[in-house]
Amino acid sequence: MIDAIEKNLQRGIKLLNSISDKQYSDCSVPPYYSSIGNNMRHVLDVFSCIFKGLDKGKIDFSDRERNELAQLKTEAGILYFTDVINELRSLNKNDFDKIVQVTDDLGNGKITTNYTLSSALVQAHSHAIHHYASIGFIIEKLGIELPDNDFGYNPTTPRSEKKIKSF
Repeated sequence: MIDAIEKNLQRGIKLLNSISDKQYSDCSVPPYYSSIGNNMRHVLDVFSCIFKGLDKGKIDFSDRERNELAQLKTEAGILYFTDVINELRSLNKNDFDKIVQVTDDLGNGKITTNYTLSSALVQAHSHAIHHYASIGFIIEKLGIELPDNDFGYNPTTPRSEKKIKSF
């Protein structure tokens, strides 16, 4: 599981290494006017929430870091990715079945439910893929090349017969 999550996060680093700070922070694409950096920082914040709450067994996905520099500067974004990957690598696989209380605001206020650590990591990973797809839309509108053909694709999503353009 950790290898798959890390592989996906490495895709983010690959993208950040290939774009400018201006492209990273560009909020000009409708309908949400959110930048690549906004999405990347948000993805990493979700992982950070897991690490921040792990010792107490209480993870709050609504208590995100929101580090503005990490959404404006590619270098800060890469450092954030690196920190998250290092935290992932330091996890003890024996803790994956540990029960943690996960809190989030689903739109009608905060709720708390029990997860395993592994289910929280799987959710964060799926969430990252979802945001990578949104980033793919922004990338297309800004005329930037995708870092690879799997960027933003969930492994379970069937591919169309149409060949995906490799940049």
